[in-house]
Amino acid sequence: MTYGKKLRERIAGPGTTPLIGVYDMYSASIAAQHYDGMFVSGFGFAASYYGLPDIGFIAWPDMVAFVQRLRGAFPHHHLLVDIDDGYVDPEVACHVVEGLERIGASGVILEDQKRPRRCGHADGKQVLPLEEYLEKLHRVLETRGDLVVVARTDATDERDILHRAERLAATDADVVLVDGVRSVEWIERIREVVDGKPLLFNQIAGGKSPRLSLGELSDLGVDVAIYSTPCLFAAHEAVDSALADLKAADGRLPQVDPVRGVGVQVSTSLLERNIARERLTSAGAGA
Repeated sequence: MTYGKKLRERIAGPGTTPLIGVYDMYSASIAAQHYDGMFVSGFGFAASYYGLPDIGFIAWPDMVAFVQRLRGAFPHHHLLVDIDDGYVDPEVACHVVEGLERIGASGVILEDQKRPRRCGHADGKQVLPLEEYLEKLHRVLETRGDLVVVARTDATDERDILHRAERLAATDADVVLVDGVRSVEWIERIREVVDGKPLLFNQIAGGKSPRLSLGELSDLGVDVAIYSTPCLFAAHEAVDSALADLKAADGRLPQVDPVRGVGVQVSTSLLERNIARERLTSAGAGA
């Protein structure tokens, strides 16, 4: 069974499927202990790999290389990958989709923004003419084998949101995402116009969308929830706090809590599991 088919079947199952945003291999190693699906967030990758905001700096070979490392360490997890606008050109978008499917990505999200692009929960977003985006999406859909494709619109005009959601739902895309949805009422309105097509909801701390539980999203008919930045923002807060404490303690490291603390042994044990997963997969392939 392909990775795309596995994710597609999971989405078709009961409830809302959560996919946790990871930004590097260490955050993925932690997330893998709690969830069976990951979202390769453009926001997180731009921040961690380049130290830059999510406004279009990502080079596609860097993203593909990161996903390849993830798949090697996590052979059984769902991996949904944010490819932004397909890196502008439809030919590049198709090339990237082919490469990601070949290395084991489960799915991709392709948006309709035009450059300069923005985080989906930022102000100032602009979208491509709908027919231009649909042509790019159509070419990506023709290129993919069994990869899950999420069609995303960043439209902000109310009438345009519903029109684009309806047109995206009429394509062969597997899932529709309207990013930056501002209310439960709008989730319900979008759910109506996509007419049974699976719906994805993007949650980001401090973003424009309401904070909703998986149970609440399931009741609203949402099939997938991506959590773009929980790992990145938790790391930001924890690192800042730890270094402030270290400075206040004149550079003396804190005592590691024997139950919940993280020191060299706990960290090493976490990373050794990634080697074990690779060995198990290799052994299974050779059987």
